[in-house]
Formats: sequence, structure tokens, C-alpha cells
Amino acid sequence: MSILELQDISKFYGEGETAVRALYEIDLSVDQGHLVAVMGPSGSGKSTLLTIAGSLEEPTSGQVMVAGADLATMSRYGKARLRRRSIGYVFQDFNLLPGLTAAENVALPLELDGTSARKAHLVGLKTLDDLGLGAKAGSFPDQLSGGERQRVAIARAVVGDRRLLLADEPSGALDSVNGEAVMRLIHAACKRGVAAVVVTHDAQLASWADRVVFLRDGRVTDHTAPLPGPESLLSGEQSR
Repeated sequence: MSILELQDISKFYGEGETAVRALYEIDLSVDQGHLVAVMGPSGSGKSTLLTIAGSLEEPTSGQVMVAGADLATMSRYGKARLRRRSIGYVFQDFNLLPGLTAAENVALPLELDGTSARKAHLVGLKTLDDLGLGAKAGSFPDQLSGGERQRVAIARAVVGDRRLLLADEPSGALDSVNGEAVMRLIHAACKRGVAAVVVTHDAQLASWADRVVFLRDGRVTDHTAPLPGPESLLSGEQSR
């Protein structure tokens, strides 16, 4: 089942001869439980693709479907509700609220969607515990390391009944060890049925994906299955 479908998506900024083309006639489908990595040089349209997929920005033309819903037919309120309930975001700068603890940051999307504060807090605690951050639940973002903040951001992105995870360079500010840990967490979310699109410049991290899509100048230039990643190599060793 496709969770995300982009059909003939184009995005232009400005008009006439001065218009800048960010995306041009993009087709992309991501099934439930699948991880797609998007790679390409700076300015190729990777981040624009994510914002359009997540209903944060509208395409100039084309159709965006998320969990069977056509975004073009939805009201602003409907899109906001879809984002809260079904879409998780992981931004490069984490976007954690500095005045909230780790647990409160994770619980916030649930509370905004009507879940009681107590229940949302319990879910947040469990999610953090699942990621090895139970002891940091009461810490504020400035008391956490970069890797810990990123894991909190991922916990917030996958908490509740998320269907789609969108991550923009989720390991860009991390060392290689924490970068691999982040991709392992995203991959685990996909095993639970989440569809994920991850923008990354790191081929090693992209090897966790089921499929890699390459963008250049707003166009898809290639897409392929990656080389065997760390998890598949490990499985192969264990089977010997």
C-alpha cells in the first residue's frame, strides 16, 4: 500500500523569465514499511520535495497523496490535522522546544491532537525508553548531546499512529556512530509499518534504504536499490 504518492510534481518560485525551477515533473511512490533515501547536490530540490510531501508547501502543479488523501482537496485545518496525526518530521536543527523536557517535547504532538496530558506523557516516556533515553526524559534540550537531541526528535516524529516519516539530513550534525544509530532507529520505524523518506548526502547511510532516488536540478535522474547495508551484511555473517 502506497503511503506517499507524488504525481507529476513541479515547483516554481516566481513567474515569467525570472522563475526558478525547484522541482520538475517528479513522480515518487513510497509504500508502507519502506525507506526511500533521496540524494543529490545542494540546490537539487531535495528539501523542497520533503516540504511538499509533508503539506508544508504546495506544488505549482501535480498531485500529492498521503495515506490515500489528496492534499489539494483538503482545507488548511485538514492538512494541519493530517500533519499532527499521520506525518512525522525530523529537521536538521532538531526543532525541539527549549522550554520543554525531552518527554514533553515527544508528548506535545499527542496533546495538540487531543490526547490527555497524562496519557501523552506516558506514551512519550515509553517511546524514549524504547530508544534508550528513559533516563533523559526529564532533561531539557540544552542538557542533551547532539545525538540524544536527534533521538528525541525521532521519538517525537514516530510517536502515535504516524504513517509517514520525513527526515531532512537527520544525521548531518552527528558523527558516524550516532549517524548510524539514527538510521537504525528510522529503519526500525519502517519495520513497524511507517513509510519514510530521508534526505541524505551520505552514501553509507543511504545504504539502509530500500531504494535510493537521485535528484539534480529538480529532476529525478536515477533511482536504484542500494548496495547491501550494515544490517544485511550483519545478517549474512550471522547465517554462516
